[in-house]
Amino acid sequence: MTDTIETTATVSEAPAENGAVLFVPLNKLKKSPRNARKTPHSEAHIEALAASIAVKGMLQNLVVEPETNAGGEPTGFYFVTIGEGRRLAQMLRVKRKQIKKTEAIRCVLDTENDATEISLDENVTREAMHPADQFERFRELAENRGWGAEEIAARFGVTAHVVRQRLRLGAVSPKLMQVYRDGGLSLDQLMAFSLTEDHARQELVYESLSWNRDPSAIRRDLTRMNVAATDRRAIFVGADAYAEAGGIIIRDLFTEDRGGYFEDAALLDRLVIDKLEGIAGRVQAAEGWKWASVHIDFPHAHGMRRSYPHPVDLSEEDAAAYGAAQQDYDRLSAEYEGYEELPDEADRRFGELEAEIERIDAKRHAYDADEIARGGVFVILNHDGTARIERGFIRAEDEAPRPEDVEGATITEDGEIVGEGDGEDAEPQPDDEDAGDAGKPLSDLLIRDLTAHRTLSLRLALGEQPEMALVAVVHAMAAQTFYRGGEASCLEIRLTSAYLASHADGIEDTPAAKALADRHAGWASDMPRDVADLWAFVAGLDYASVMALLAHCAALTVNAVRIPWEQKPNARATAEKLASAVTLDMTAHWTPTVQSYLGRVTKAHILNAVREGVGDEAAERIAGLKKTEMAQVAEQLLAGTGWLPSVQRTARPVSGGTESEAEALAQAAE
Repeated sequence: MTDTIETTATVSEAPAENGAVLFVPLNKLKKSPRNARKTPHSEAHIEALAASIAVKGMLQNLVVEPETNAGGEPTGFYFVTIGEGRRLAQMLRVKRKQIKKTEAIRCVLDTENDATEISLDENVTREAMHPADQFERFRELAENRGWGAEEIAARFGVTAHVVRQRLRLGAVSPKLMQVYRDGGLSLDQLMAFSLTEDHARQELVYESLSWNRDPSAIRRDLTRMNVAATDRRAIFVGADAYAEAGGIIIRDLFTEDRGGYFEDAALLDRLVIDKLEGIAGRVQAAEGWKWASVHIDFPHAHGMRRSYPHPVDLSEEDAAAYGAAQQDYDRLSAEYEGYEELPDEADRRFGELEAEIERIDAKRHAYDADEIARGGVFVILNHDGTARIERGFIRAEDEAPRPEDVEGATITEDGEIVGEGDGEDAEPQPDDEDAGDAGKPLSDLLIRDLTAHRTLSLRLALGEQPEMALVAVVHAMAAQTFYRGGEASCLEIRLTSAYLASHADGIEDTPAAKALADRHAGWASDMPRDVADLWAFVAGLDYASVMALLAHCAALTVNAVRIPWEQKPNARATAEKLASAVTLDMTAHWTPTVQSYLGRVTKAHILNAVREGVGDEAAERIAGLKKTEMAQVAEQLLAGTGWLPSVQRTARPVSGGTESEAEALAQAAE
């Protein structure tokens, strides 16, 4: 169409030549009933066209044909055969008051071709730009023209987030982009590679890919050396402090990354240590400990004795303050008894009194000044990204020297043995019998003989006094649980406690482990300083306290860990019976997450868990997902359902039937 007539179309003077360029008022354009596209344009597409037209104008003419009435006469309106999307975009601009409804729109008149055919032709005989070209061109706009994501978004009618995604894709290694063009990578895989802009790292991961090319595997390999923002170290340091120190946070624009990945793990660890050292310094200065040591993980192999705070009397001032606070608290409690909701002032006062009572209560236990002078503290990183302070550890070289009594002799502080016997199995010689030395100690052989008889008598007597046997057993167990060495009791009861951290990573940072440690610390703070005073302490406890101490010491020896090479069917069955007897509810201590279970089992196990915990319909909905995504969705579905794997479940207690025992043995042998 080299010869065209440009005129503004009106109803009265509509040009008739085919191919003429017309300027038709927008309100004179209509959707053609013969438009081949019956599925409406998406709102996003119209938004993009409107933004493009607003910045760059109409890059393509509309193709129109005149509307005629029943008599074949022009009505002054035109049907849009090609360009309905652009017409709708202009209508959107009218709605937004960017243009008037009479805006002149450049059109090309087509009165010869079949409108349905050319409408179809417009949508069929064209090829969209390859996405790789689009990604790279967006990147060029940003680099060559200096446009930011918001400006590019405004010019192309997309969101800034979409632009950032395309810019990130455009930054993928040219080598991998060509593989994508050639069909060797899917768009999802390319998105996974865009997680980092390090081309060398991208190419290295690509070359090391095995048969598993799932995007999640690519992301995992790309971030293998990085730290997730949900990691306790990242939480403790914080994104701002890490960035201020020069650290880079990698963000995944195509999935929910929950804060991204901290690229420099070594820098993050250094920042953690620096922050912990600051806390340790303040604690040491405020409390006077001899040393303070910081660690990201608790050094369980420290080999030190640990002391605990002991009960102390409150000062007169603190005792008076405690009494006054408690009195006020009791008065307020009586005054507002029965209130469903407290007034703000009363609620604030209750909080103040509770804080004061807790502050003074904390003074009821304290470390000895000598223990503080000899001991130290560990400041470590807790599982939830907070600092944890563990006090009262005494190094071997800092232990206070003290004399120790031995049978028939005493060791002085200088190491000299005084009052030593004549040697093992030494009997008085006949020549010495007349010496009549009353101060001479008995021979070891005779002492063994006499004490053997005494031991036999003790066994007989103790077996006839259950109450005293309970005291003796608790004393023996407490001596080994709370004091160094295990020779403080004459009962040859030996306690062992399996180190659970060697079987389950992170178990010592769980709420259950903290509750057990707190209970242990509570008992330890009540123990006498010297093990020699332990008997009197245990014997002086009331029955309920003795039983509670027995339960705590016994609990520390429980070992229900299943190890493949250990064949202990009876022990396993006993563990099941014990769990039933104490009505163990594992839902209070364990939940199925990707890390704890779902990411470590097969898809069949995941589906079975969802089927049992939620229902068949939920399992069917996720059956087609890839394993990584399936595990993540399953974690959300199972939250709050109380579902447990079979090995975690507790059978209801059944009284003494052989059938229940057989079931327990069968379950233990699984």
